[in-house]
Amino acid sequence: MKQCGNWPIGVCSWSLGENVAEVGRSMRQLELSHVHLAIGPATDGLDPAYVSAAEAQDWTVSATMIAFPQEDYSTLETIRRTGGISPDGCWDRNRRIFLEAVEITAGLGVRSMSMHLGFLDQRDPAYAGRMRDRTLYLADRAADKGIALLLETGQETAAELKAFLESLRHPALAVNFDPANMILYDKGDPVEAVETLAPWIRHVHIKDAVRTLRPGTWGAEMRWADGQVNAPAFLEALKRIGYNATLAIERESGDDRFEDIRLAIERLVAYAV
Repeated sequence: MKQCGNWPIGVCSWSLGENVAEVGRSMRQLELSHVHLAIGPATDGLDPAYVSAAEAQDWTVSATMIAFPQEDYSTLETIRRTGGISPDGCWDRNRRIFLEAVEITAGLGVRSMSMHLGFLDQRDPAYAGRMRDRTLYLADRAADKGIALLLETGQETAAELKAFLESLRHPALAVNFDPANMILYDKGDPVEAVETLAPWIRHVHIKDAVRTLRPGTWGAEMRWADGQVNAPAFLEALKRIGYNATLAIERESGDDRFEDIRLAIERLVAYAV
């Protein structure tokens, strides 16, 4: 098992592909045993064999992850319209998928599931109220199964996410901290955000990025420690808050994700925490 200090190093399964056997082979080559497991392929009748294939692997699943079919990441505007649980016309289907994902997560013996909630826009009281009510409903259903629902950072500032979590005060709600997303969405300094969100951080992505030079457009994802996250300062911030769970490498762009993940592992292992 590869480690960065006392932190197990893992990988996001979707960074290596959707075929469980291929992901398993890649993980063995990388000498990784921890995985942030996408379970969308097992929901909505897509792949009945997906869960059994995952169970056959010698993995520690640090968390599961659910996304929704309507999500469109083409631009910031399309993901604002389609992201997470915000689209009204998709709520019934997304709720059903979420509940199925919770059952699968519990069946795997995993205690955390992550998702992008959608933009937390407080300017429209009706929209904000729907997002609050839907989040509480999902958190209740996760809690019923003993699962923490991890909201991924990025689509709002750390202060906005903190205020949202404090307003709900739900024990099942926590954070999957992705430092690169804060840069990609241009939502603040991820190192400072670690301190802001410290009480809720249960899971961490290792991903890097550079900010956009054109407001309203995406930043660009980079290999770990090649971007603007400030990798050493970020890891030191995690150490200061007492983070003690998995560092899951996520790579969603690039021409050779496998080698980029390998490089991230090397840089994490070499870091003197």
